[in-house]
Amino acid sequence: MPGGERSSANGRLIAALAGGATVAEAARLGGVSEATVYRRRNDDAFTAAVAEARAAMIERAVARLAAAAAIAVGTLVELLKRDERSAIRLGAARALLEAALRWRAAEELEARVVALESELTASRR
Repeated sequence: MPGGERSSANGRLIAALAGGATVAEAARLGGVSEATVYRRRNDDAFTAAVAEARAAMIERAVARLAAAAAIAVGTLVELLKRDERSAIRLGAARALLEAALRWRAAEELEARVVALESELTASRR
């Protein structure tokens, strides 16, 4: 397979595997055999490229979720302020409070992990 075709096949394989495709699906999408997919998965550089592509996909998804979350919070706040039906207002208030508590817990956990990693790094020196 000439270099350009292999590079193109690698790109398709990386995208497929990063997106969660099975070996059979990735082989079909990449236009290669399953044996080739297995061989490439044993290559450190290829595996790193798949991990990098997956991380980029997740980063984009998180950015989209963050944008949608801002819209969702705005909607909940509007329901809380404007809807006269108590069940709607209660649901909006509950959703806002639950989300705020989960967010705070995640931030606290992240801070604890960072502190532990710093201590571990310092103790290895």
